[in-house]
Formats: sequence, C-alpha cells, structure tokens
Amino acid sequence: MSEAAEKKIDIVNIEDTGLDQGIARLTPERIEKVINQIIDTETGVRLKLYVDTCVHCGLCSDACHWYLSYDRNPRFSPVGKVRQTIWKILERKGRLSPAEVRELAVVAYTECNLCRRCQQFCPFGIEIAYMIALVRRICHKLGVTPLYMQDTCHSHSAALNQMWVKEDEWTDSLQWQEDEARDEFPHLRIPLAKEGAEIMYSVIGPEPKFRTQLIYQAASILHESGVDWTMPATPGWDNSNMCMFSGDAEMAGRIVKEHFEAALRLKVKRIVMGECGHAYRAVYDVGNRWNAWKMFPLPVIHSVQFFHELLTSGRIKVREKMPGKVSFNDPCNISRGMGLHDMGRHVTRAFCEELVEMTPNREHNLCCCAGGGVINCGPPWKKKRVLGNSAKAEQLRRVADQGVSIIVAPCHNCHGGLDDIIHHYNLPLKLKFLGDIIYEYMEKTRAE
Repeated sequence: MSEAAEKKIDIVNIEDTGLDQGIARLTPERIEKVINQIIDTETGVRLKLYVDTCVHCGLCSDACHWYLSYDRNPRFSPVGKVRQTIWKILERKGRLSPAEVRELAVVAYTECNLCRRCQQFCPFGIEIAYMIALVRRICHKLGVTPLYMQDTCHSHSAALNQMWVKEDEWTDSLQWQEDEARDEFPHLRIPLAKEGAEIMYSVIGPEPKFRTQLIYQAASILHESGVDWTMPATPGWDNSNMCMFSGDAEMAGRIVKEHFEAALRLKVKRIVMGECGHAYRAVYDVGNRWNAWKMFPLPVIHSVQFFHELLTSGRIKVREKMPGKVSFNDPCNISRGMGLHDMGRHVTRAFCEELVEMTPNREHNLCCCAGGGVINCGPPWKKKRVLGNSAKAEQLRRVADQGVSIIVAPCHNCHGGLDDIIHHYNLPLKLKFLGDIIYEYMEKTRAE
C-alpha cells in the first residue's frame, strides 16, 4: 500500500478499549462538572494569558511533524489541536458529549508529542504543550485514557515502576548483569543499596525488562571510571513517569518523590539518570513543582552530562574512534528542554570518526514522534504514529544519503520511535545509545 493510500485510513475512530469503555461511563453532567472543576481549581493566569494572547496566525503549523507529515492538514497543526480541544472546552463551558470527550482524548494523547517545538515558532512563545497536557488531565479525571498507557500507569501505582517488575526480579536482574560483566571485568560489582556512595544510578523500567545489556554497559563504564556508586534495592530505581503524560498528576508527583527518597535513604551525594529524555523532564523540570519543592533535595544529572564529565575529567579515555559517519539525534526533553545538545555532540565526536549534522538540529530538531507518551498508547495507534512522522523519515534519509549509517540517540523513546520509522521507511540506518559507543570504544584498563 502506498503511503498516500495508507494516510487515507481512518485515524480517528481507531478502537481503543480504554477510550471506548471510558466514554461509555460518562454522562453530560459529570463531564461538565469535572471540566469546570479542573479549569476553576487547576488553571489560572497562565491559561488565560495563552488563550487571550494567541492571534490564530498559524505560524506554529510548520513546527509540527504531524502537520508536515499529514500533507499539511490543518487538523494536525498545533493551533488546530488547540481549537479542537481547549478552545472548544472554554467556549462550551465544559458542556461536551461523551463522543466529544473521546475526540479530545484522540487529539491530546495520539496527535501531540508535547515536544514543544511549536513554542519555538510561536511569536509569543505560547506553550501549546501545556494546554494539550491540560486536556490530558481532564481526560484522566474523566477516566478516558488509552488502554496501553493506562496499564503502565497502573504498574506505576502498584509497583512504582512502569513494567510490573517485582522487587526480587529487579535485584535478580542486577545480579545477573553483574555475573555477566565479571567475565570481562573480574572485580566489577553492582553495589546494591550502598549507603553514602557518591552516586545513585537510576534507570527506566524497560531496562531490567528488555534491555539488560544497558545495565551491563553502565556498570562497566562506572567501574572503569572508578566512581563510587550504587543502585537502590527498593522502589525508586525506576525514574520513568508515564503518569506525567496520562494526566495523573498525583501519581506523577509520587513517582518523583519516591525516586528522590530512594537516594536520600542511601545518603548519596547525587543522582545520575540513564539515557532517557522524558524521565529527566519528569524529575528535573516538573517534579519539584508537583511536590511543591523550591529545589530538589539533592543534585540530579542526565547521563549525557555525566558522560561529558567523565570524559573531560579523564576518568574514561577513548581507546579508538568508531569508524564511519554518525549523526546525533537531539531528544526533545534534553536538548530543546535542557540544552544538553553540545555536551552530547562533544562525547559523540570524541568517540566517533565523523559526526554529520542532521537538519534541523539542536533545539529545532524534529521529534521522534514516540515521546510525550504517544508510543505508550500502544499497537492500536502505531501506524498512525509512524505515518505521522514521514517528515522525520525524510530528515533521516538525508543523512543516510551523506553516508551516515548510525544515529546516536541518548533517549529510550527516541530509540523506539526512530526504530519504527527506520523499519517502516526502509532506511539503511542503525541506532545506538551513547553508552553503547562508550562501552565499546573506551579504554578498559580493568578488564581481563
């Protein structure tokens, strides 16, 4: 089927048990009550300022990969999404039908990655992602969330990690990776629940579940660098936060609090988070506000910062450069959100023979279309998501045409989203984390 034909598939009325069963329980009275309660008690001058300031110019449209990928359909423009959601809510004072609530949920959860690229294009700097997240908040309070996303949120609530990993499974995974790594580094340990260490290293739920080699690699880098580190044995080891994206602010705040409290119980000096963008956004950019903290209880940095620190301080050294051309994909949350793009490039250039820039890049890079919880809406929405980023596929194809064979992406969501794009559009590219490259090409003075 051609791409043009694929895009004619109904992308709105996709069956999703979470949405469909959710709206079946709604009444017009409950919808009006919940919406107005949230608008009255959880919003204020920020929402009013955004709504009153927007002049409907549409300059945000070309910022959105959904708009670009779906043939510039106004439905997918940022301002179009606001019109279909928050403006309708305010104009109708919350008097919407259950079917209209489903339409809000489809737009908010499956057609916006909350990537904040449109904010760069808006002449007034309006944060449309804030308004779309507010719509998600309303949908969550109405019980209308995509099934797969809600399952991860249930896991966060019950197990304090997004993958239903039990406590013994977590520690078993660490023991397993320690045993594996000791074949290469005989004295390597993954110090579990060590009090007073310099660093607590935290990861996201999929690592012990599906990507245990990343724990092996991180342990190898930390061991080689001689850092005093530990990982928690209790909940708080998973720094991911799907509740931030579902609209469950109460649970999202609890997850962030548990992450910091795990570090405080261990009396570590700081937290280093693995290569995940949204987790860093949840902890660094949003968590303190949810928990009414003026600042964090202790310092926290992303792996890109940590790798840069290890490299520039000489604690890890380059054995040889990876041959060939690579390109660096800027994750929205750590580049546009936190400005770590140059640190990521510094580490990439140190370990790779040649870095070819993709265009656009840095804070203007196109989103992978997986972030913002969109990939967590699961299989029902996958084709819509992949077709919603043909613009990214074109961006990747351009660097492939320049001889690039590897995309470096220090973010799990980027890996998921780009992997789907690479396969769907048959691009001759492979993906790597920074940790993959550092582990493979660093000096290993402590290995046998």
